[in-house]
Amino acid sequence: MVFTELIRRRRSRYSLADQLPISQSEVAKIIEDCVKQTPSAFNSQSARVVLLEAAAHEQLWQLVKEALQKVVPAENFAPTEEKLKAFAAAYGTILYFDDETVVQSFQEKFPLYREHFPQWAQQANGMLQFAVWTALAEVGIGASLQHYNPLIDAAVAERFHIPAGWKLVAQMPFGTPYAPAQPKTFVPLAQRMRVEK
Repeated sequence: MVFTELIRRRRSRYSLADQLPISQSEVAKIIEDCVKQTPSAFNSQSARVVLLEAAAHEQLWQLVKEALQKVVPAENFAPTEEKLKAFAAAYGTILYFDDETVVQSFQEKFPLYREHFPQWAQQANGMLQFAVWTALAEVGIGASLQHYNPLIDAAVAERFHIPAGWKLVAQMPFGTPYAPAQPKTFVPLAQRMRVEK
């Protein structure tokens, strides 16, 4: 498939079933390839992922629920709970992290660029998220990108034995979509792109 068509296919999908059109090992291989091949500044390779399935996936969304119950008033919690149930109903979740020890090591090696490495790490992580999301879309797997960090950071680190230097960036629930993506609107391209000669 043409890459630009794959980009169009990659959409936020919230109605996801607890099943996959391909095997779990094939999904893991797709993610591994994206982790390995996604570029990063100075080839720092600071992005990290943890693939959660089955009980681990369900436990993540229980942790999110417990964290949100502490900050969302009970009388307003029902819509939040419905959203979390939809994420938990998916097949699995990919957790994205930046390894800050790697970022710090490159800051020390290249002090001239010290202030830029955290931003470059974020850019590399964003490229990884996009690569995984698009690659999953190619094989008929839907996903969305969530950001419950830093509210859940400590609980996630404890439950999933996350190294101290890993900073949680995003959560990506995924599974087989059973409803179409919501319509998407676009800002006019003239406001977003220019060609100069």
